[in-house]
Amino acid sequence: MKLFDVYPLNNIAITRALGSYVWDDQGVQYLDMYGGHAVISIGHTHPHWVRRIEEQLEKIAFYSNSVIIPVQQQLADKLAQVSGKQDYQLFLCNSGAEANENALKLASFHTGRKKIVAFSKSFHGRTSLAVAVTDNPSIVAPVNETENVIFLPFNDVDALKACFQKEGDKIAAVITEGIQGVGGINVASDGFLQTIRALCDEHGAVFIADSVQCGYGRSGHFFAHDGAGIQADIYSMAKGMGNGFPIGGILIAPHIKPKHGMLGTTFGGNHLACAAALAVLEVIEQENLISMAKQRGMYLMNQLKAIEGIDHVRGKGLMIGFDVPEKLKGLKKQLLTEHNVFTGEAKPNVIRLLPSLALSRKQADEFLDALKESIQELLQNEG
Repeated sequence: MKLFDVYPLNNIAITRALGSYVWDDQGVQYLDMYGGHAVISIGHTHPHWVRRIEEQLEKIAFYSNSVIIPVQQQLADKLAQVSGKQDYQLFLCNSGAEANENALKLASFHTGRKKIVAFSKSFHGRTSLAVAVTDNPSIVAPVNETENVIFLPFNDVDALKACFQKEGDKIAAVITEGIQGVGGINVASDGFLQTIRALCDEHGAVFIADSVQCGYGRSGHFFAHDGAGIQADIYSMAKGMGNGFPIGGILIAPHIKPKHGMLGTTFGGNHLACAAALAVLEVIEQENLISMAKQRGMYLMNQLKAIEGIDHVRGKGLMIGFDVPEKLKGLKKQLLTEHNVFTGEAKPNVIRLLPSLALSRKQADEFLDALKESIQELLQNEG
């Protein structure tokens, strides 16, 4: 049987991983500056994470949400403590798309409205509602098309105010990433996020903070939106939440009330997923990884800004992007094939860095050296 060919693949088979390194089936070591799409938050196969999952597996791996699952409450308690969202409610699911799907549905249930405001270059997932609010027509199937989504320019306060003035009584929710990932590492301004909060309050709409990629400490705050000094009504989470074990969730403000049957999932909040997610929070807390991400990110960005040949270094914490000029268009490939460094990209010309929050100073320097060498190699080849 063939695998359905939807992924452009590097000809590399990764078979082992530890910390910020991975190894292929030939034993070649790679520095992972991408973390499998920002998934690896505490480092590959962290021993505490492995032990938590193994201990849970020996007890029970799964039972349905028709019974009390104590590890769910343990996860909720630890999440409240580490995130600072003590009064919020937690609904668990399996992925970022599913988290945003449930967030959007919940906002519509709560308000009784249909319109959603989303923004240019946004990415919120590939399921029905999540892809409808994603600004990429090439992945929106005809069945996903809807007139209920209003796309506005990202970070444009005036456009947002004009939209609410016209459509405010119809808007169920505004959804935005605190830092756009797939869109190219575009940071939402404090004023933009504060305006969303004010307009949602004024018009009774729900503010959904998509924190799937920019959450879980990656930005130097638990949620990237926290830097603006506001509280969203719903936070969506996934990627770094399980450090590679599939889990997602939404944090829901106390004024949004649940009712039986409103949301549901078979696998969401299963014992193994909760054990993995609990381990992630324990390591983030014990190893002070949010502060580490902030410090390491500042160091990387300062160093990157001093490198000639790349442009517009931006981001927060360990969510960093920079533009690659046409003469260096092969930079990502050069880093991988000649220097064994994984990085990410955003079309057409952005390299994205999303490493483990436990990235060491030595590993950051290892990347910077490889980047400088790659730039020089490409310029020499061009000449």
